Amino acid sequence: MKSVVFDLDGTLADTSEDLIAAANACFEGLGLKKMLDPINDASVAFQGGRAMLKLGLERANSFDQAKIDKQYPILLEHYKKHIDMNTILYKGVVEALIELQKRGYLLGVCTNKPEFLAEKLLKSLGIREYFSAMLGADTLIIKKAEPLQLWTTIDWMGGDRHKAVLVGDTITDLNTAKNANLGCILVSFGPEGSGVEDMKPSALLDSYFDLPDLIDAIL
Repeated sequence: MKSVVFDLDGTLADTSEDLIAAANACFEGLGLKKMLDPINDASVAFQGGRAMLKLGLERANSFDQAKIDKQYPILLEHYKKHIDMNTILYKGVVEALIELQKRGYLLGVCTNKPEFLAEKLLKSLGIREYFSAMLGADTLIIKKAEPLQLWTTIDWMGGDRHKAVLVGDTITDLNTAKNANLGCILVSFGPEGSGVEDMKPSALLDSYFDLPDLIDAIL
């Protein structure tokens, strides 16, 4: 069967504010001010917790890899407790998922977010039921942009590795799809904005209401 696999952060939902709040809580715990801005630093939020900690500590002239290693689990714990305070689904996500299922597509999530956090967030947002498989950064011993994570997601969905497309928001998603010999749709409303056009994906997505027809055209 044909499959549509989604990234999570910056693709299905804008999670940047809650992610940055977790990093800033770590900085404040170290006696620093809030080093990251929820708007200007949204793109780094989607690169992961360690990337946020690294940037903030560099700005504070306090970078130390040992600090990042120590603060990372603290960041995850804070984020777990406040995972959906300000996170919102992008407009049209639910409608697109329902329509894709009606058209016979299998749906899955392949994210570099830790699995337990991805599961918690998808359930909190009320969309976990639409996905027949969900793989996080720690589900396997590898993660995106390795193609095996995407292929395994498709396998667990019961799909065909040659009849799938990945919907994402970053160069990591694009490289994952390329490494798996699959098409990739990048959203233009994520952290990179219209700049994703320069990455030359299979297609750009300006609105989730356009996604079902776009998937039909690609697959």
